[in-house]
Amino acid sequence: MSNNQTPWSAFSGPNLGYVMEQYDLFLHSPDEVDSELVSLFQQYGAPTIAPTTSIANVATSATEPNNFEKVIRAIQLADAIRANGHLTADIYPLNDGPKEDSKIDPKTYGLTDQDLREVPVSFLITNAPSSIANGLQAIEHLKAAYTNKIAFEIAHIVNREEKLWLQDKIEKGADLEKLSADDKKALLKRLTQIEGFEKFIHRTFVGAKRFSIEGLDTLVVLMDELVRQSNKTNTKQVNIGMAHRGRLNVLTHVLQKPYEMMFAEFAHVPSESFLPKDGSLEMSEGWYGDVKYHKGAAFRSPSGLTLKLAYNPSHLEVVSPIVTGQTRAAQETTDEAGYPVQDKNAAFAILIHGDAAFPGQGVVTEVLNYSRVRGFQTGGSIHIIANNMIGFTTEHYDSRSTHYSSDPAKGYEVPIIHVNADDPEAVLAVAKIAHEYRQKFEKDIVIDLLGYRRYGHNEMDEPLVTNPTMYHKVHQHPTVRELYGQQLVEEKLLESADVKTLDESIFSEMQVAYDRVKELPQTTVHDIVIPEVVLNGMPEIQSGVEESKLAKINEELLTWPAEFTAFKKLAKILKRREEPFKGKGKIDWGHAETLAFATILQDGNSIRLTGQDAQRGTFSHRHLVLHDEKTGAELTPIHGISDAKASFVVHNSPLTEAAILGYEFGYNLEDPNSLSIWEAQYGDFANMAQVMFDNFISAARSKWGLKSGLVMLLPHAAEGQGAEHSSARLERYLQLAAENNWTVANLSSAANYFHILRRQAKMLKEDAIRPLIIVSPKSLLRHPLVGADVAELTAGQFETVLEQPGLGQDAKKVEKIIFASGKLAIDLADKVKDGEGYDHLHIVRVEQLYPFPSEKIQAIVERYPNAKQLAWAQEEPENMGSWNFALPYLLELADGKEITYVGRVHRSSPAEGDGDTYKVEQARIIDEALSSL
Repeated sequence: MSNNQTPWSAFSGPNLGYVMEQYDLFLHSPDEVDSELVSLFQQYGAPTIAPTTSIANVATSATEPNNFEKVIRAIQLADAIRANGHLTADIYPLNDGPKEDSKIDPKTYGLTDQDLREVPVSFLITNAPSSIANGLQAIEHLKAAYTNKIAFEIAHIVNREEKLWLQDKIEKGADLEKLSADDKKALLKRLTQIEGFEKFIHRTFVGAKRFSIEGLDTLVVLMDELVRQSNKTNTKQVNIGMAHRGRLNVLTHVLQKPYEMMFAEFAHVPSESFLPKDGSLEMSEGWYGDVKYHKGAAFRSPSGLTLKLAYNPSHLEVVSPIVTGQTRAAQETTDEAGYPVQDKNAAFAILIHGDAAFPGQGVVTEVLNYSRVRGFQTGGSIHIIANNMIGFTTEHYDSRSTHYSSDPAKGYEVPIIHVNADDPEAVLAVAKIAHEYRQKFEKDIVIDLLGYRRYGHNEMDEPLVTNPTMYHKVHQHPTVRELYGQQLVEEKLLESADVKTLDESIFSEMQVAYDRVKELPQTTVHDIVIPEVVLNGMPEIQSGVEESKLAKINEELLTWPAEFTAFKKLAKILKRREEPFKGKGKIDWGHAETLAFATILQDGNSIRLTGQDAQRGTFSHRHLVLHDEKTGAELTPIHGISDAKASFVVHNSPLTEAAILGYEFGYNLEDPNSLSIWEAQYGDFANMAQVMFDNFISAARSKWGLKSGLVMLLPHAAEGQGAEHSSARLERYLQLAAENNWTVANLSSAANYFHILRRQAKMLKEDAIRPLIIVSPKSLLRHPLVGADVAELTAGQFETVLEQPGLGQDAKKVEKIIFASGKLAIDLADKVKDGEGYDHLHIVRVEQLYPFPSEKIQAIVERYPNAKQLAWAQEEPENMGSWNFALPYLLELADGKEITYVGRVHRSSPAEGDGDTYKVEQARIIDEALSSL
């Protein structure tokens, strides 16, 4: 920047001398310099003398005594407008928001209009428009840019390039150019369609819930523009996440769901016949179904862009991580070995939030937190707060502690643009800025679309009961269509009659569509029919791998580059994995997992594993990513295996459960060829993600027809370490188990783990696929009785039940059959050793709890005709674990045999807090289980 473009060119004589003295002080003791001068020094560098000014002139030239102080105050005012203009902006359609004018009033800074006229423009605006002749005009220009129908919050952004780019955009007003006459007429037509749809439903289906968009009609306009911008950048997919408000309008106008289909759902008429025949619209539904305002869809536009609106339950905000996970999957190419290749332009997410939910729901900040984390970033999501200025019936002062709903985003350096939803042209401009920002900086951005809610929370509510002040204003306030129609009349682009005719014609179009619907029989009642492929369960699949292949994989996993220096102790531990292939030792849990992963990659399925400390494993058992002891460089040995046909990645996740689990569910939905795995650090951490299990993972297929093969590893077992990390709350997943919705396993064998992973991968693209929950081990990870011989991996399949070796040899002597899972099964095995002295009993390890393997268990029981007692043994309290789930099945196959429970009594806490107490109780359970009748 040349000298005459800096503040210093305005000063001479003593004033310039003073500034130069202050700069010297700034270099040595910046804390002693006025903060405003510090800002100028940081921005413009050292004060310099103009080339035509001699040193003598600097000392003697005359200057206005108060010029320097006025300039500083004018700069302060300009910066205040940039930072605080939003506080007085015209962003509230009902004009009912708080406003603060004093921070941008020249009087606050002791400045008059004449003072400002004397300040050079370049001090206040860089590269100002040529029409701005003096400082006063510059201030007026800034006020117009920062306090109109669009308001900006960018002061919290740390990156200087970002901030200056946004500042330049705002102050040049490049995206606020006037629309052409045709564009304005098209915009009015769009607003008329949006409003007309809601009006038609309101009049035709009186009292029906629709959670209307009215008051935020321009949400559709905003999304339309984002779609247009996406076409310009050749983006392939836009994923949308939103709650129920406005969803029907978005489905209809953004995703092109025909009016007939929507009206049919209100009229209780089958809608399938109105689905577009060209295949452009895809919708799915499960056998149990869901309400219309929870449904999603996928639309393929003629341009090739795919729009996807995610299916979503009533829980506000929980869909956001699902959508970002889908977006990451849509961006990644996973059909080659190594890391997935990401194209951030291939897809992006639009996340629509409620104004009460954005600051109120923790999952929002979880999503913002991982937005730039390498394993989870998507190159920026565009967040839209559909701001009704109210929750269900809750005013903002009861809803949050912040000034704006959007304030939580500031902590993540996310730009925030507030825009008045009653100004559709401003909304279009904001969409352009947001999309361009995302493209340039690959970061999230928030659009706070400020409007109102024309009716109550749903159309049967009377909002005047709880919010009279607001709703008296709402009832007197014209709609955005009316306001924009009047604007075009005033601009002489249309006559009032044209606006009215347009409204009537669009309403007539909807009536014609509804007339077609009325021709069909009025019933959508249907039998609940579960698909046969779901009822049949997972098939038995041979999943062994020949020994030569496993041996080669194992050798390649242990061959590292010469320049890589592994941590010596870890290198020694991993090198022991050679021994099982030399006839020594066993393949432990982590080793079996790695071999399974490698073979799955060779079969052509990509793998994505995430979780807190997932790279090494919580219990230091996995070590899929190694770190150079000298440089810290990462090495992923599995990338070096031969014949791999797909990518592999394991990411350590943020300390987040709900959002990360949702993210992985979304990733797997978008990429069904990927074996997506989420591992909880401890199983009880999944408590924080129950909303994902309840609303998506367990029920997505029966509600929405969505298939998922997501794998969840939840470390589980009592080991005397206290209550919390003992239990993965197995009982919760069994309680949710129905209709073959998922597989729940509690394994006691590394070989069985190898086979169940391979079975899951082989089934990923099949209609029979379902999620897999494994309550995985902790202390058993290296237990010799859990380890596998190489031969156990080369043949066979996943076994839903395993029988204890050495027991049950003499069928006539067996009087008691014990059923156990996971760690307790190994505790029992440890006790009985080779079975000597335990002829009276047999132990059956139930490896798969759901679907419950009744037929296989019955076949085992029938082999022991003298058995009198079936005992279910577990280490969890009686009201937890698997006992209450298994009991009905045992009753069905008992055939008069006594059924008993062995375990801890009913407890409110999952485990003892004291290790010694645990040992005593665990010993009692084992002894009681093994005792004779």
